[in-house]
Amino acid sequence: MLNGLGRGYQTYLLYGITGSGKTEVYMRAVSAALDSGHQALVLVPELALISQTEKLFRARFGDCIALLHSGLSQGERFDQWMRIVRNEAKVAIGARSAIFAPFDRLGLIIVDEEHDASYKQDNKLRYNARDLAVVRARFQGSLALLGSATPSVQSYHNVQAKKYEGLNLWKRIEDRDLPEVTLVDLRETKGPRRVKPFITDVLKEAIAQTLGRGEQVLLFLNRRGFANFPACTRCGEPVRCKNCDVTMTLHQGANAFRCHYCGYSCARTVGCRVCGNPKIKLLGLGTERVEAKVKSIFPEASVARMDRDTTIRKGALLKTLRDLREGTIDILVGTQMVAKGHHYPNITLVGIICADLSLNFPDFRAGERTFQLLAQVAGRAGRGKRPGRVILQTFNPEHFCILTAKDQDYTAFYEHEIGFRRDLRYPPYARLVQILIAGKDKDQTARYAQALGEICRTLRSENKTYQKEIELLGPVAAPLARLKKQYRWQLLLKGLNVGPLHAFARAIKARADRETWKAGVKVIVDVDPMDML
Repeated sequence: MLNGLGRGYQTYLLYGITGSGKTEVYMRAVSAALDSGHQALVLVPELALISQTEKLFRARFGDCIALLHSGLSQGERFDQWMRIVRNEAKVAIGARSAIFAPFDRLGLIIVDEEHDASYKQDNKLRYNARDLAVVRARFQGSLALLGSATPSVQSYHNVQAKKYEGLNLWKRIEDRDLPEVTLVDLRETKGPRRVKPFITDVLKEAIAQTLGRGEQVLLFLNRRGFANFPACTRCGEPVRCKNCDVTMTLHQGANAFRCHYCGYSCARTVGCRVCGNPKIKLLGLGTERVEAKVKSIFPEASVARMDRDTTIRKGALLKTLRDLREGTIDILVGTQMVAKGHHYPNITLVGIICADLSLNFPDFRAGERTFQLLAQVAGRAGRGKRPGRVILQTFNPEHFCILTAKDQDYTAFYEHEIGFRRDLRYPPYARLVQILIAGKDKDQTARYAQALGEICRTLRSENKTYQKEIELLGPVAAPLARLKKQYRWQLLLKGLNVGPLHAFARAIKARADRETWKAGVKVIVDVDPMDML
């Protein structure tokens, strides 16, 4: 790969299992780029990963590093931008917006955790920074290096189709073993009053043994709050958000119900809006509940939580990571934030509280995201000199995503998943364009969605290329039918060739914009959507 620097465009996909040393590969590639007189851009999916990446790169390359991310003030961002313009900074590290860094001799673009959906911006200017990295590399004659322990199906398929070059790291550093994974079938567990325990006996015993050896534990649940399904004890009606068609979550620390989509909150003392009953039963799980339960089982242990609620204050995330590194935290409870790229050398046990949550989403990528999340969080165990173990609790122990994640077998997952995509003509065997119709008036939005559907069918029937190339699905109410006071409908376009698909989408948007009777309804066109909700 390094021999290709300065010799024109090429995209590489680096597939390396967790703990295999992908970061070292990145740094050697950057060093080669700088030695050849080029500049380098390093993208990470989230702000939380920038500090540790910056620390590693500064230790190797000194002060020629610039940072570009949304956590900077406007003045700080301008200063970093100008350092690049003046060629004082030859390496930029940042989240997705850093793809626009003003390098004129860009030789290398690295996209770490290339599978991560955070690279897609879904408001205002819509783009996927990973895909834009490939496009920019092609325009500037650079190398693009995409890396992941769980590559996106799209990128891995591009390797199979010879569009990308594949690079592989099959073993961990120093030939360390991957963690042993134990499946626990939650259907078989029993608790008092027929309530299934979420800290099973197997997990409880493993935690006790790990703490007894002076090692650390990571408990993973990809859901914030205390209880995600508070419901009336009389009529069963859940506590719903007034702005969205979703159930609110109790946050014990704030003593309030919160919506995780629009941010609306109300006091816990609010009773049932349907029957007036003041008693609300707290059903479901969140990281707050797991944290409280673990503290009650292991009162001598130091327990911390890492999710969006606990890291919202500036410096809070870095303090948690520092405390974990220094050993003042025995058990860390967290959401997907803990699974992304962090290195915890003394964590030898990972407990996955419920592996099935993301399997239930009405999205064709649900299986892919479940596998990626489970494999990534399992990979946090045993990254130091001591062997690791993972307790994976699930209601679906026979599901192929669960089984392949247990075995850390990406190839087996890919072969199963790609067959499903091929049969149903989903990416990478088709390109998608999602057309979202949203408005505050329920009936008006529904009428306009149906009218726009008729317009689409008419446009398609009038053009033989569209008839041949494009499949039209919908309109239907979106899975999240109301969000932030907006009623939502969807149309989906599927096509193999991007030219006719884009032309058809532009024709629909132009026709929609000419309609004067759609006042109060907006039409959003999303090419290659990452979220089908």
